[in-house]
Amino acid sequence: MRVAFVSNYINHHQIPFCNAMYQILNGGFTFVQTEPMEEERVRMGWHAAERPSYVRCFYEEEAYCEKLILDCDIVLFGGTDEESYITGRLRAGRPVIRISERLYKTGQWKAVSPRGLKKKYLDHTRYRKAPVYLLCAGAYVPSDFHIVRAYPDKMYCWGYFPETKKYDIEELLRGKGFEREGVPHFLWAARMIDWKHPELAVETARHLKEKGIPFHMDMIGDGQLRPQMEALADRYGLKGMVGFPGYKPPEQVREYMEKADVFLFTSDRQEGWGAVANEAMNSGCAVIGNHMIGAVPFLIRNGQNGCIYEDKKSEQLFALAERLAKDGGLTERLGRNAYQTITQVWNAEFAAEKLMEFMLGVLGESGEGKEYGAGETMPFGEKEGTGRPEGRGGENELAQNTGGMMEKAGFAGKAEGTDLWPCAPAPILSEYRGRRLAAGLEHG
Repeated sequence: MRVAFVSNYINHHQIPFCNAMYQILNGGFTFVQTEPMEEERVRMGWHAAERPSYVRCFYEEEAYCEKLILDCDIVLFGGTDEESYITGRLRAGRPVIRISERLYKTGQWKAVSPRGLKKKYLDHTRYRKAPVYLLCAGAYVPSDFHIVRAYPDKMYCWGYFPETKKYDIEELLRGKGFEREGVPHFLWAARMIDWKHPELAVETARHLKEKGIPFHMDMIGDGQLRPQMEALADRYGLKGMVGFPGYKPPEQVREYMEKADVFLFTSDRQEGWGAVANEAMNSGCAVIGNHMIGAVPFLIRNGQNGCIYEDKKSEQLFALAERLAKDGGLTERLGRNAYQTITQVWNAEFAAEKLMEFMLGVLGESGEGKEYGAGETMPFGEKEGTGRPEGRGGENELAQNTGGMMEKAGFAGKAEGTDLWPCAPAPILSEYRGRRLAAGLEHG
């Protein structure tokens, strides 16, 4: 099987998954990079020192990449708004698996725009009966695409898969603030910009101080709001309690996570996924996350492997932080379960295997197709009434041949606190229901 992943550029969040795919396919995997990385990302340490051997750049080898995209068995397409890269393949009726974050990060009310709806139809909705599937990199992605009636019964859970580290979990937990100093260590790490809401971390620190609860907090990152955050911390008398180490490269951020008990994830709905959640959970942190962040409903089960607060209800954030600061046993249990969630389920190797199983099912039913015009639809060999590929035993065959990543990882049903996994059918989670789940008014 030959698979091409077409996206804007390779980065450290994608490399572990791409490495896993390259290994499973015995070299039959290519990442097609469509543009150079922005300078801001390069400064943040996203640029790899050496380009992986499986990366080809469209802007350097256009003819080669065009042929590869058309001829390979399956194309994964994400991270670029330019449809021209896959237009020929879509017209030929060949399988495409899209990877997408939200359509409406700033509000689903934007779905009423006639111009926007026309583009969504051209890019997505008209392929509802074609061999085109959607991997949803965020829990609210299915809801957005459901609004435009795209990919019915063809949407699946997905995300980002940064490096997963294997620790001695007992040793990891012993190195955290509660065990090491008897004082909980909190961590916040992001660019200091408005929709990341660094002020909520400072306000959390103020709340803990006013309650007389010992703690330490580090706020890693730089950005336009950093001077304001430092001034706010000074005004609240948090000197010695809250540190501002500034920008740190990804590997150093992980070192801070390894020592932290609690990670504060305060972004709003504009955070399409948030791979920092994967990294913090992998580091054994108890994550407190906003329910509108794309990764949160997929990765976290409230009170089992982390905590969720409702968007714009900072009092819930403060109360959860207070509870974890007072209860080291609870914080440790959440961190332990968070580690299990990442190492057993939400990691690059497991995602690559589940995607391979899915792709074999897709190839079992798709034909070569013919050329189609803009107003035509393509035949699609889907199981009647489901929109999902029937397959020809590909899923079971791959699991038997590889031994199954689930079994190799000791995965019996699900990790503690997890009931969704990569390539599982994605539930259509409305923003309203997501809030109710966070508030504990619904379960599952």
